[in-house]
Amino acid sequence: MSLRVDLGDRSYPIFIESNCLQARKSELQALCHNKKIAVVSNVTIAPLYLSSLESALGRPSDAVVLLPDGEKYKTLEHLDSIFTALLGAQLNRSSLLIALGGGVVGDMTGFAAACYQRGIDFIQVPTTLLSQVDSSVGGKTAVNHPLGKNMIGAFYQPKAVFIDVNSLNTLPVREVAAGMAEVIKYGLIYDEDFFIWLESNIEGLNQREPHLLQYAVERSCEIKAEVVAQDEKEGGIRAILNLGHTFGHAIEANEGYGNWLHGEAISVGMVMAVALSVRLGFINSSVLTRTVNLLEKACLPVLAPQGSTVDGFITVMNVDKKNIHGNIRLVLLEGLGHAFVCDDYSASAMKDVIKENIALK
Repeated sequence: MSLRVDLGDRSYPIFIESNCLQARKSELQALCHNKKIAVVSNVTIAPLYLSSLESALGRPSDAVVLLPDGEKYKTLEHLDSIFTALLGAQLNRSSLLIALGGGVVGDMTGFAAACYQRGIDFIQVPTTLLSQVDSSVGGKTAVNHPLGKNMIGAFYQPKAVFIDVNSLNTLPVREVAAGMAEVIKYGLIYDEDFFIWLESNIEGLNQREPHLLQYAVERSCEIKAEVVAQDEKEGGIRAILNLGHTFGHAIEANEGYGNWLHGEAISVGMVMAVALSVRLGFINSSVLTRTVNLLEKACLPVLAPQGSTVDGFITVMNVDKKNIHGNIRLVLLEGLGHAFVCDDYSASAMKDVIKENIALK
């Protein structure tokens, strides 16, 4: 299957299938023709998939950059190591980067591509569920800062995304669950029927039944492509893709990047966002019950870490990228499958929701 992210002269395809690199090697080779290529990956993923990538390319890459594995390495220091490798391999403006890995690798490779010699082409080859359904599509690139997640970055679109659903077979259970948080998000914000389908098929998804995973990835990418095509740089509707992220990023920052996986933190954040939507009278409490049930069945947490504080949340949330004029803007629900951005709400209600959703033991 192939989709297209429609952004005018920055449009690009998303290929989703088993053995995607081999099945689409003609498209891959066309994008890489007569270009010097650097592959950016990490020490976990490269041994699994680098040889398959180079086989599909029909030649070895000109440079391979191996990053440490983990969110805590998504920093300016490790971004600089990419630049050092590219300069050492004498890549120029006509060269191309390939991101082979999960969200950290994809975000850092995209940001490096946006900056190196003021912009070179790059391709996404995501290998985790979370990166396949979310971070590889849409052109958000960034690194983290101790004071906030993804605060230093750029909007920079890839030339193509190659998604091999077979790569999900090598993921740890925890990584699959983390990716399911973003899949569930799409049902909550955009597609009630997809949410209902997830409720009916979550057990099979947990068992990684291929046809179910294929559809979950396809529908998630379809939704994200539709939203991004309407609002590339998050000036409007694209912000709904951040359901739960304002709360979730606070968990990641306060717990130390990587100690809680992104999807785990977003799961709790979505519970808080839906709970606040109920408290403010936007939706019925049954939506919260269904959300919690589905997340729990997906083996995801629904309470913030023990020891979290309201002040700890607010400190990080105050530097969220969506904020305007000092107001914390949140993505809330006005119905299942219908999200909106809100900054007109009771601050005390928000604080009560945070407090009520912190684990006691």
